[in-house]
Formats: sequence, structure tokens, C-alpha cells
Amino acid sequence: MRTSTKLKLAYVALAAADTALAGSRRPWAHRVRHVTKPLLLPALGSALATDPRAARSPLRTTTLAAQVGGWGGDVLLLGEGERAFAAGATSFGVGHLAYLSGFLRHRDRRTPITASRTARVIGGLWAASGPVVAAKAAGRDPRLGATLLGYSALLAAMAAAASHLDPALPRDARLLSAAGGAMFLASDAVLGARTFLLPDAPERLESVVMATYTGAQLLLAEGAARAGR
Repeated sequence: MRTSTKLKLAYVALAAADTALAGSRRPWAHRVRHVTKPLLLPALGSALATDPRAARSPLRTTTLAAQVGGWGGDVLLLGEGERAFAAGATSFGVGHLAYLSGFLRHRDRRTPITASRTARVIGGLWAASGPVVAAKAAGRDPRLGATLLGYSALLAAMAAAASHLDPALPRDARLLSAAGGAMFLASDAVLGARTFLLPDAPERLESVVMATYTGAQLLLAEGAARAGR
């Protein structure tokens, strides 16, 4: 078994454990997440870095950079309060910028991204939800509202770009990247609703956030690896 495969399996195991822990109200579960959550993206990044399929991938470097930003967000969001949330969102935003730069560099140049039906749907969903969540966040802290508005717009742009890749890239790489971007959107939609719109949301929603988030990162990494074929 390749080293990259072993590391990917380790990531899947960590993701399953952290997803289960995230939905628990028990204090010990939160403490254990200070171990499982920070290990997620180092395991996935190491899997991508050692994957021989990714050696020639045009998305390898930007995906690894995005995973560093995501790791920072994972660690910062283990903290409590608005400041920790804003810092985590900022770190994830840096990661989305890295993803976005790679996707735009290797976009489908035959048609503008605004002509893509998927991109228009993503833009419409953001327009209907992003400002609402940002306004709720601004009620707690105006700076947090501005941070979330910019972050959500950046995430929507990343997901739209992931769905509009160059047809010269392998089809499975394009499909996986698009699915990863869409799943990231879903994960953050649940997180935003749980945090700012549903004050009495069940703890189990955090498991939904982590399941979709870890799935999104895996899909994006696998798309980047397969783009090197």
C-alpha cells in the first residue's frame, strides 16, 4: 500500500472520529478534539504531497497552500467567542484564496464563468443567504459581520470556479473539484445557520458541519491529485 493511501486512510479515520466527537455535549469530547481536529489537514496534505499522481498536477501547490489555511482555521475555531470565530474565518479565507487562484488559472477559457448555470446558481444562493448571516453576525460585532460577508463571498467564488475548470483536465478531477466546492458551501451554510440563525440548534448539527467539511477537503484533494494524470 502506498504511503499516500495510508495517510488518506488515516485522514478518513480522524475525520470519522472528529465528526462523532463534534456532536457530543460531553466536556471530554471537546478536549479530545484538540487532538483529532488539528491532525486532519496535516494527514490529508501529507497524502497529497506523497501521491505520485499529483507530482505533475497543476492544482497541487495551490491545494496544499489552501490546506495550510484550512488547518489554521481548524485550530482557531477550537477557541470560543466571536474573536476566535473571526480569526478562524479569516484563515479559511486565505485557504479559499489559494483554491480560487488555482481554479482560475486553469479555468475553462471558452466561456466566461458568468455563463455557467452552476456558477449563477451559486451566486444566487450566496446573495440570498450570505448577507443575512452577516447581518446577524454584525448584531454581535460589526467587524465579525464584515468578516463573514467577505468570507462567504470568497467561498462562493471558489465553489463557482471549481465548477468551471478547463476541459483539458481529466473529467474525474473536474467532477471531484466541483463536488468539493459545493460540499464546502453546504458545510458553511449549516455552520452559519447553527451559529447565528438557530441559537438553540442541537449539538448534532456540528457533526453535520464536520462531516461535510472533511468530505469537501477530501474531494478537493482527490481532484487535485487526479488533475496530474
